[in-house]
Amino acid sequence: MLTTDQVADFLRRNPGFFEQHVDVLMNLQIPHPHGGRAVSIGERQLVAEREKSRLLEDKLRELIRFGEENDALGGKVHALACRLVDAGSLDTLLDTVYLDLLDHFAVPHVAVRLWGVAEATAEAKEFAAVPAEMRQFVEKLDVPYCGNHAVYESQAWFGESAPHLKSFALVALRREESAFGVLALASEDAQRFYPEMGTLYLARIGDLLGHGLRRYLTPAPAAAG
Repeated sequence: MLTTDQVADFLRRNPGFFEQHVDVLMNLQIPHPHGGRAVSIGERQLVAEREKSRLLEDKLRELIRFGEENDALGGKVHALACRLVDAGSLDTLLDTVYLDLLDHFAVPHVAVRLWGVAEATAEAKEFAAVPAEMRQFVEKLDVPYCGNHAVYESQAWFGESAPHLKSFALVALRREESAFGVLALASEDAQRFYPEMGTLYLARIGDLLGHGLRRYLTPAPAAAG
């Protein structure tokens, strides 16, 4: 008696078998994929094609949804860029970033830290001292950092909310290739800024803010050159 493997091997080596024995093909019965009854090969192929079509439709809907979300996000970034262009002072620019990220991007906690600039003042929290290891970390960022752990002391930048924060993002602010600051974001939602997330729009926001800040900030004498 032939084994099932031998039958399968024979059919693979003789693809024209069913063309020569149509009656055998027409009488074959196989289990329905979603029930116990037997169906013909033709019916089974139809079910398979319908299933494939359903999966493709689901994938298409998913791609459309992603596209719509990206379009909406791109629109928000464009609007932020316009507001940053309109900002007429350093304070207005910073207020614009804080409010825009909260109101339009629903980022609940935002902090900016700047260093190595001549305009630094002790009164503004943005110019509070940043340890060398933190500055070095930001300098080495090729892409924004996202994760469930704050880097060095950055969690403290968010004040009373710090103990409740579960995800963080850091975006370098650069003048040419050198970092002169960082945009820090945080959330109580552990999935808001996760390690595998895309960072394209975060990087663009960082670029926009960096360029905007450079209108009002100049390198400190010790950092120049």
